[in-house]
Amino acid sequence: MSAPAAPRRLIARAARYAVLLLMLVVMLGPIAWQFLTSLRGRTENVYDGVLPAHPTLDNYARVAESFPLPGYVANTLAVAALAVASNVLFASMGGYALSRAGWKGRTTVLTLLAATLMFPFESVMISMFLTIRGMGLVNTLIGVWLPGAVSVLNIMVMRSAFLAVPREIEEAAVLDGAREWTRFTRVFLPAAKGSLAVVSLTSFMGAWDDFLWPLLVLTDSDHYTLQLGLKTLAGATTTNDQRIVAAGAMAALLPMMLLFFALQRFFFKGVGEGAVKT
Repeated sequence: MSAPAAPRRLIARAARYAVLLLMLVVMLGPIAWQFLTSLRGRTENVYDGVLPAHPTLDNYARVAESFPLPGYVANTLAVAALAVASNVLFASMGGYALSRAGWKGRTTVLTLLAATLMFPFESVMISMFLTIRGMGLVNTLIGVWLPGAVSVLNIMVMRSAFLAVPREIEEAAVLDGAREWTRFTRVFLPAAKGSLAVVSLTSFMGAWDDFLWPLLVLTDSDHYTLQLGLKTLAGATTTNDQRIVAAGAMAALLPMMLLFFALQRFFFKGVGEGAVKT
């Protein structure tokens, strides 16, 4: 009876790999197409075959000539750096507070924070814009950053990571005379390095990819982020050259890919943190 089971296991394994391969093609196919399009020469038809006949990096140079790429990158990096710093600080502090027992209202606060995740950004962006305008932060990078200064989801991630820290470690720190802030910085934060990497990466990606909110807040092209710059790039030439647009999209994707590959070890470790104790 074991002989027929082996072919069934082989077929099941082959089916799983086929599904994974299909998902890989669906997810990476558009990125690969954009990359190959960005390598096509000016005389090549964008839809003529898959591989470029005469690969060239000229389109990337044309991107830098078509719009102020360094300035847009600098603006985006400034917003992303602020987002990473504020999310790491406030999410870790909020997650630590919500993971500690002994204060009233913790469950209520946690429930209210979780309830905010049900509301999409589009349902609150008008009130957020009115608030930013009332603060005089329209057309500023601070106005772009402020709504994303801390994410509720990042707070939940850090709370789960702190809950996974064994209670015995905290009790030993208390016996050694460590105060609350010392326990937070010397015990809990080092134990949640993986989750901190997750918060950093998701915060950076959110700020780097954001398009709708900067479109509402920014009016001066000197303050544009990279995603807004790519929008202007699409109409920068009368021919609307898809090769230049593809090269700009790949230039915007490259920093995120480098950051992910640099932090992937901590990222996957952080994804698993909090699974032991919730």
